[in-house]
Amino acid sequence: MKRTLHTVWLVARRELLTRVRTRAFVLGTLFMALLVLAFPVVMFFAGASNAPEDDLNASDSTTRLGITPSANGLAEPLERKAGVERPAISIRKVADPETGKKLVHEGELDGVVAGTPTAPKLFVERHVFPHLERALTTITYNNQLDAEMSEAGLDPEAVRDRAGRGEVAIVSMGESQEAADGPMAGLSDGEKAQRLIIAMISTFLLYMFLIMTGQMIAQGVVEEKSSRVVEVLLSTIRSTELMGGKIVGIGLTGLIQFAVIGVLGFAAATATAVLTLPAFTVVGLLGWAVLWFLLGFTLYATMLAAASSLVSRQEDLQSVITPVIMLLIVPFFVGVSVLPTNPDGTTGTVLSMIPGFSPMLMPMRLALGGIPLWQGALSVVLSLAATAAVLWLGGRIYSNAVLRTGARVRLKEALRAS
Repeated sequence: MKRTLHTVWLVARRELLTRVRTRAFVLGTLFMALLVLAFPVVMFFAGASNAPEDDLNASDSTTRLGITPSANGLAEPLERKAGVERPAISIRKVADPETGKKLVHEGELDGVVAGTPTAPKLFVERHVFPHLERALTTITYNNQLDAEMSEAGLDPEAVRDRAGRGEVAIVSMGESQEAADGPMAGLSDGEKAQRLIIAMISTFLLYMFLIMTGQMIAQGVVEEKSSRVVEVLLSTIRSTELMGGKIVGIGLTGLIQFAVIGVLGFAAATATAVLTLPAFTVVGLLGWAVLWFLLGFTLYATMLAAASSLVSRQEDLQSVITPVIMLLIVPFFVGVSVLPTNPDGTTGTVLSMIPGFSPMLMPMRLALGGIPLWQGALSVVLSLAATAAVLWLGGRIYSNAVLRTGARVRLKEALRAS
């Protein structure tokens, strides 16, 4: 056993060092890292550019506003109203409207308010301040309402106090009670959106890396078989040790890329404040993604190694690995089309338990919201059991077919051969 593990590690180490030193690996990792780093940066600037223009203009400096004596009652509520979410307004008293207009022309004031608290007039040079206009409109409406209530013999403060006790009963008809009580119940819209983005990105990365690393296995097997290098290797080690070493080595290669891109993406999203979920939540989701990458890669890499051992030419490779690749494509499309709208539905729940589908669907369900612990544990156990069975069967096929060159080896023959 110790000798077998040592041999597998020697083959894995050779595969790992050979591939991480290639230009394709380095450039590919850099390219994907740049894409992942660019996403949160673009989202950050896109969010800034979508902010209302008056927000951007108002954030540069305080709005300087003149108030005439007749409109002095607007000063305090105007500063309070406009300074909550907008930059503060600096109030300056002016003797009369004409003096205020002159200061506006000279650039000392941005605007001047004249008139009365119930009928104000705002004078500006050319620049429009929508936030100031909205604040004035709201304050004027409240002043007019108070005046009307006073004329009617009502106490405005008492009326507003009674009106403020009203409550709105909100009944959602857009989702079932099952969805309302589902795993994402209680989360804010921003948290739901971030979880959805993480789910989609992690699923896409898993799909991409499983495809890439799986094809590395298949191409490597055919290259060694067609060049007869495998005959030299199998003169000193067993075929199962060779297959196991290739799976471990290429798996570590893909895991390094996956980890680098995941950590860089997390750091960039956190630094730009695009990602505001708690750090332990994100780390937990990344941990699940790594686990499912390892489980999925071992399962699919074994099937691809066994399938590729049936042929001796690169031209024939696609025909034998396509059925295996389809097992990855189907759950990927199910995941991106079904799970985002109903992660806790029967279809998604059942399919995420099936080995082969689990590596694509379970990480997305975990990212979209908490699922019962027993479902996650059961899917892992089922995947481990399926992987063990596939390793045994794939090792048998690989051992019986890898030394047979020429015509394509039939699957039945590979299983029957001694």
